[in-house]
Amino acid sequence: QMQLVESGGGLVQPGASLRLSCAASGRTFTYAMGWFRQAPGKEREFVAAISRLGGNIDYADSVKGRFTISKDNAKNTVYLQMNSLKPEDTAVYYCAALRTTTLLTYSSGYDSWGQGTQVTVSS
Repeated sequence: QMQLVESGGGLVQPGASLRLSCAASGRTFTYAMGWFRQAPGKEREFVAAISRLGGNIDYADSVKGRFTISKDNAKNTVYLQMNSLKPEDTAVYYCAALRTTTLLTYSSGYDSWGQGTQVTVSS
């Protein structure tokens, strides 16, 4: 397993942007990584995922065209650029990782998780 630390969350107004970062303790070029979120009273849901070398990416329909996942394997960091934020994007955002060659879009597939960072979108 790998240690993951998220950062970059905060309180923003609708339409604003945020960039989340997830710093990993290991070499991310061998890990598929993903972002998930959990709003109060709701189950954790998939947001975005990227394969170990960044060649494959997938997004939840609710964030397509607004969010971008990227990976800097030299810095062992994965990012989530969030644009045009909406109140319904409010949640705790979690970074996840698994040493695999595949792309994972379901939370049960990951074995390493960060502690989460709060994103609140409100006017």
